[in-house]
Amino acid sequence: MRHPKELLFASLAAENAAAFYADLVAYLSQAVGRRMSLAEDDACQEREVRLTRGQAHLGVVCGLQYVCSRERGDEPGIELLAAAVMRGRRYGQRPVYFSDVVVRTGHSARTFEDLSGARFAYNERTSHSGYGVVRYALATQGHGSGFFGSIVQSGAHQQSLALIAGGTVDASAIDSTVLETEFVRTPELRRQLRVVTTLGPSPIPPLVVSRVVPSALRKDLRTALLDMQRDPRGSHVLSSGRVHRYVEVQDSDYDPIRVMAKAGASITL
Repeated sequence: MRHPKELLFASLAAENAAAFYADLVAYLSQAVGRRMSLAEDDACQEREVRLTRGQAHLGVVCGLQYVCSRERGDEPGIELLAAAVMRGRRYGQRPVYFSDVVVRTGHSARTFEDLSGARFAYNERTSHSGYGVVRYALATQGHGSGFFGSIVQSGAHQQSLALIAGGTVDASAIDSTVLETEFVRTPELRRQLRVVTTLGPSPIPPLVVSRVVPSALRKDLRTALLDMQRDPRGSHVLSSGRVHRYVEVQDSDYDPIRVMAKAGASITL
């Protein structure tokens, strides 16, 4: 197998995390002494395919995308590198995140049940936070596929927020880290939007690495991530993304997403 001379990082995270991952790529490149670049031209779906096929070498993916790749048996496939522990009391020093169900400030809904018949947006079908966990909530709370009045696929969490703020849809489930970043970037959104309820916690989107990367280099990448908070340069990068540290995770840590995907499989959005 030919080993890559330059590592390509594929981010499937929201656009508002792009600057953080650019800084992370620069840090890892220096830490492991290998040239690295960020895949920027392809659509997210294409980046996902490139990563699972070994045409991109490491990246960040949704937990649902990770477990689906493992279940499909993609070759050469991906394995877990590490997962972020986010700053903030709600994360409890764990590699988890939430799905905040958001409406406009003036909307009448006060609970998830109040969204019956609402116009709902989800980002994409491979998203756990925007799609999978919503199906799970509907299935476990006794609601069917027709719970929402209408459904829109927005293509991205930030686009879902824009649709809510503009009145095109009533609600959407948003990755909590994406929402927090948007509130920092666009403070007026705090006045326009309101969280009705929160779904989760769920295992946070992991950093993964392709098996085309030599095992010794995979180990070096993992070590660099786990040690970042002890390096002043690494700590600065983490702080810019509101990440406390990276921790080691195992495949079984993503079993909750497998359970939720199975429970919600009968629900159609």
